[in-house]
Order: sequence, then structure tokens, then C-alpha cells
Amino acid sequence: MATIYHDEHADLEAIRGQTIAILGYGNQGSAQAQNLRDSGLPVVVGNIEDAYRQQAVSDGFEVISIPEATTRGDLVFLLIPDEVMPEVYARDVAPHLAPGKLLCFAHGYNIAFGLIEPPQFVDVVMIAPRMIGAGVRQSYLSGEGFASFVGVHQDATGRAKQRMLALAKALGSTRAGCLEISMKDEATLDLFTEQAFGPAFGRVMMTAIDTLVEAGFPPEAVLMELYLSGELAYSFLKMRELGALRQHELHSHTSQYGTISRSLRYLDLDPILKQKMRESLDEIRSGAFAREWSTNREEKLEFIKRAREIQASLPMTRWEEETRRAFRIGDAAKNATSEIPSPIRREP
Repeated sequence: MATIYHDEHADLEAIRGQTIAILGYGNQGSAQAQNLRDSGLPVVVGNIEDAYRQQAVSDGFEVISIPEATTRGDLVFLLIPDEVMPEVYARDVAPHLAPGKLLCFAHGYNIAFGLIEPPQFVDVVMIAPRMIGAGVRQSYLSGEGFASFVGVHQDATGRAKQRMLALAKALGSTRAGCLEISMKDEATLDLFTEQAFGPAFGRVMMTAIDTLVEAGFPPEAVLMELYLSGELAYSFLKMRELGALRQHELHSHTSQYGTISRSLRYLDLDPILKQKMRESLDEIRSGAFAREWSTNREEKLEFIKRAREIQASLPMTRWEEETRRAFRIGDAAKNATSEIPSPIRREP
């Protein structure tokens, strides 16, 4: 059984009088810095000269260089992008560490795969929100809090766990719950979701779209039925609130019977799905993916750029944008007019 911590397991006195340094004021950095400040803790921000630095200044923080922030901070949050973190750590963080400091990571990636190796004289912990930065801030303000994976990787002071839980409480995470897990397991689960579950789910979605459009259904109707209406997102929300089984009971008996009876047709997909997912899991656990991503970074970024260009040219991208605009969905609403876009015509 996993160990889960809540507010009653944490005490802010464990970090009272200690300065927090937030390195990187991006999505997570800005949210976490504001939450910590609102919890009454002293926070400085370390950031390069960019738009994020200006935002931190506008938000009322003292903003200094990353080396200076590392020197000032007793509790140092590394919230810069994973791919540049090893270089920044080696150049701007490591030379300014001193015994008793604490390094806090929001993702286990760089520690798990040996890309950063902190000295033995500092505490190393993880507070990994299972929520994007905007959600970290919003859930703090609402009082609901957000779940996190937490773990102590290195306890140099004998107080690493107490300090980690105090920080999690100040962030608002122990309100919802913090599940204890190793940094390697957190990184593996995160990458598996991105590299196995996500692509598999995406292929199922694309196959469904192709099947229905090829059968003559209007693309707008297909996308609306599958996900643009928001029903799928609502069902996932109810799965979170009620559990998968009870959520299914909210649907009609026709829906329940159809889903249960026809699910048997897809059982033969299990072996191939498990094989491909196991391959992804093995690549992640062995460090093969981390080594691949760490080499020839510019080529990888160019690959992402080319893939995005191909995706942008696909018919589905056009169908989706036109449907979102027609139904005033999300950011497409601001570009919408009272005129419904012309129906998409396809050659028979």
C-alpha cells in the first residue's frame, strides 16, 4: 500500500526562517512561487533575462541571477526545462551549493537517469505536481489543493522528509494528498504515459475518425461526437470523482449494454498492446530514451518541427478548427462569426 501524506503530516515550522529560491519562472515556477509566498514564506526568483523574468518582477518578486539565487536559497527549486537543466545545474547551481541546502525537483527525470548528480552534503527531494502550472495555482486559490508524487532521494541533514512535506503543504499539495514514490518511478510513470498510453489512445482516436469519415459521416459530426462536445472530458472528470465503474452508471442502459457487450471484440488487442507498451517501458527504465533525447538535441527539435508541420497539413486539423469555430469552442470562439463555415465537401 502506498504511503500518502496530508496536511496533518506536515509542519511549516520545519522550514521556518529558511529562504526559498525558485529557479525558473515558467508555468510551474510562477505558480509554485506565488503559492509559497501566499503561505507566508520568503521567496526569491532566479531567472535569465527574458519575458519570464519581467513577469516575475511584475508579480512583485525579487528577481536575481540563478547563481545568486542558489547562494541565497536554503531551499532551492529547480523548475527550468528538463532538457537544459543539466547544463544550467553544472554551470550556475552546483558551484554555489553548500552543506545543508535542499534541492527540490518537480520531476525525477534528471536524477533518475543520472544526468544530474548532486553532492552528498545536500538534501535532494521531489515534489512532482500531477497538475499543470495553471492548475497548481488555481487549486491553491480555490482551497482544493492538488495531488503530487513526493520522495526523498538523499537525506544529508536528517530533516529532508520534514522539509519536503512542509514545502508540499505550503504549495497546497497536502490538502489533496502526496503519494510517496521514488524519483525513478515517478519519471518512468510520467514518460510511460507520454510514450505508451498517449500514442495508443491517439491511434484509437484516429482510427475511429478515419473509419467514420470513410463511411460517409460528416467530419464535423465525427469530431463533435468523439471529443469536441466535451462529453468525453466530462466522463473522465466523473471517473476521477466517482471511479470508472460508478461513472459508467451515469450513462443510459443502451450505452452500458453496448459498451460492455462489444468490449469483448477488442480483447484480442491486449497481447500486441502489452508488447508495444512493454517495449516503451523497457526503453524508459533502461535509460535508452534519456540517452537518445540527450544526444543531437537540435536534430530532435527539428524532428518535432517537421512532425508539427505534417500534422498541420492533415485534413483533420482543418476539420477540427472549422468545427471549433462553428461551435464557438475555446480560443476558436474569438475568431468565430455568426456565419457557420461552409460544409466540408469530400470526393466520393
